[in-house]
Amino acid sequence: MPELTDYPNVGDKLASELQRAGIATYDRLVQLGAVEAALRITRGRPHTGYNLLYALEGAIRGIRWHAIAKADRAALKAEYDRRRRESAG
Repeated sequence: MPELTDYPNVGDKLASELQRAGIATYDRLVQLGAVEAALRITRGRPHTGYNLLYALEGAIRGIRWHAIAKADRAALKAEYDRRRRESAG
């Protein structure tokens, strides 16, 4: 079974953050999706950059996050921001 670090954009630090968020496998990451995974990792943090979100999406897609189309990154950012606002309010 592949390790999380076998996927693009996932180094030791991100793999540890995923583990702490209860996401121990690639299948679980795919099941939750990048937005939910990022929300679980950043819960309780006042601000986290969007690169984390894009890195997770890239890992799911099997590509470096830089290759994600701008329109797709904008849609991910909008969904992430919407969900963060909902959970804060």
